[in-house]
Amino acid sequence: MIRTISLVGMPGSGKSSVGRQLARRLRLPFADSDAVIEQRVGESVRGFFEREGEDRFRELETIVLRELLTHDHGVIATGGGAVLRPENREVLQARSTVVYLRSTPDELFRRLRHDTQRPLLQVDNPREKLRELFTRRDPLYRETAHFIIETTRPTVQSLVGFILMQLELAGLVDPSHAPSPVDPSSHAG
Repeated sequence: MIRTISLVGMPGSGKSSVGRQLARRLRLPFADSDAVIEQRVGESVRGFFEREGEDRFRELETIVLRELLTHDHGVIATGGGAVLRPENREVLQARSTVVYLRSTPDELFRRLRHDTQRPLLQVDNPREKLRELFTRRDPLYRETAHFIIETTRPTVQSLVGFILMQLELAGLVDPSHAPSPVDPSSHAG
């Protein structure tokens, strides 16, 4: 039986893109916790973060995660800082299979250097900020994760295929959901 699958990782590690594709392949609903928060507060995460502060955002994030994890099955992309609170790490690990999409700070900087929507990266030296965040968060992601997937693979589809393979080998998904060499969706461009 498929449990809920939660994706954790740094901002820009691909949680939303991979999560959407993974949910599609597993025929499960997809939720992005940041998108749920934006819908609930009626503004961007960045706007809410700037107006209300990080503590208030983290409180709301905890509430949304708990709600999303009450559903039986689905794929959830969490916010990059979701693992900062011990209660979030506990509920993620207890109620879902947690996949850590691990990216290096330099890889993340290449992806995010022009991003203006991530509140924690709106600083003079975003590369250094990513290194600081990674140093603090990597041990928390590792502590929470059931699986660690390096994001150095070239495409979202190849990452999804690798995750499916790991879940299948662990007996967590039906082999019929795993990628096959002739699966046309794995070659989509």
